Amino acid sequence: MLTVASADTIAVPEGERFGFWHDLVARESVPMRIHSAHAADFRARAEVINLGEVVLSSWQYPSLDMQRTGTFIRRSDPEMYQFALPLSGHGGVEQERRANLFTPGHFAVVDTSRPHQSSHQGRSQRESLLTTLTILVPHSLIPLHPNKIAQLLGTNIPATVGTGVLLSQFVRQILTHPEQYQESDVPLLGTVARNLISAAVAQHLDLTDALPTEVRGHSLRVRVRAFIDEHLGDPDLSPSTIAAAHHVSLRSLHRAFEAEDQTVAEIIRTKRLDRCANDLRDPLQRARPIHSIAARWGFPAKAHFSRAFTATFGMSPQAFRADPSARPARAR
Repeated sequence: MLTVASADTIAVPEGERFGFWHDLVARESVPMRIHSAHAADFRARAEVINLGEVVLSSWQYPSLDMQRTGTFIRRSDPEMYQFALPLSGHGGVEQERRANLFTPGHFAVVDTSRPHQSSHQGRSQRESLLTTLTILVPHSLIPLHPNKIAQLLGTNIPATVGTGVLLSQFVRQILTHPEQYQESDVPLLGTVARNLISAAVAQHLDLTDALPTEVRGHSLRVRVRAFIDEHLGDPDLSPSTIAAAHHVSLRSLHRAFEAEDQTVAEIIRTKRLDRCANDLRDPLQRARPIHSIAARWGFPAKAHFSRAFTATFGMSPQAFRADPSARPARAR
C-alpha cells in the first residue's frame, strides 16, 4: 500500500487546532496566511501521498480564506505549481491580477512562487467541511516554457472534459484507494501524474505539439484506454474509429502502442472478454441470456463470441457460467 501521511485537528486540544492546521499547511503545501470564522474550534483533516517529486493531497476543512504574500515566498519558495480541485463549496482564486471562481469541476492553477489568494466557503450550513484535492508539481517537471504556463495562473482548467477528466480521475483514484498500489509503483505513478498534468496544461493552451514525443505518446495511450472503457459496448469500436475520435492517423495510433504488450485491437478484445466473464460469474445475472451479455460488451455475433471466449479462457461461455468458482488461466 502507498504510504499515506494523515493528520486530524481533533487529535490536539481545541485551542491549538487552528495553529496546528497552519503548521500542517506550511509543511505539506506552502506557508500561507489563513483566516477562518471557525478558528476557535478548527476541525479539519488532511491526507498526503508523495509520488516522488509530485505530491497529491486531500484537504477537508471549514470555510476559510488563504493568502500567500511576498513575505511568505521569501521565507520559503519550493518553486511549485499547484492544481487545486474543490469537490464542494464555492469561492474564488486570484493571481497575476486574474480572478476566477473556485468551484467543483475545475482545477484552479497557481504558482507558489508568486503571491496569490483564495477563498472557499460552504454553500449552506450543512456543508460543515469542504473538500479540496491538490497536486503540487515542481516547475521543472512541466516541459513547457514558464511564460506559457504563466497564462494559466489564476485561471481554471476544466476537470470534466479532455485530459482534465483523466487527471481528475487519476488524483481521485490514488487518494481514495491507495491500498490498490504498492510503494514500488511510486516512480510509475509519478510519471503518469507528471505526463497527465503536462498534457492537461498543453491541451488547455493549445500547445500539445510542443510537448516532448514521449509525453504526447503517453497522454494519447491514457486517453485511448479511457475511451475504450467508455465505449466498450459499441460494436463499431475499432482502431479506426478510435484514431478518428482522437484526430490522429491510424498509423500514429499504432505507433503509440508499439512498445505496449497489446495492440489497440487486442486491448479492446481483452477488455470485452473480461467484462463478459465478470457478468457470467455474477449471480445477479444468472437469468440473463449469454448472447445478451455478449452483445452488451460489443459481441453481436454469437458464434464469434463463443470462439473468442473459448480460445481465451479454455472453456465455453456455458461451461464457464456453470462452474462460477473456476478461474481458468488464459489461453496463451
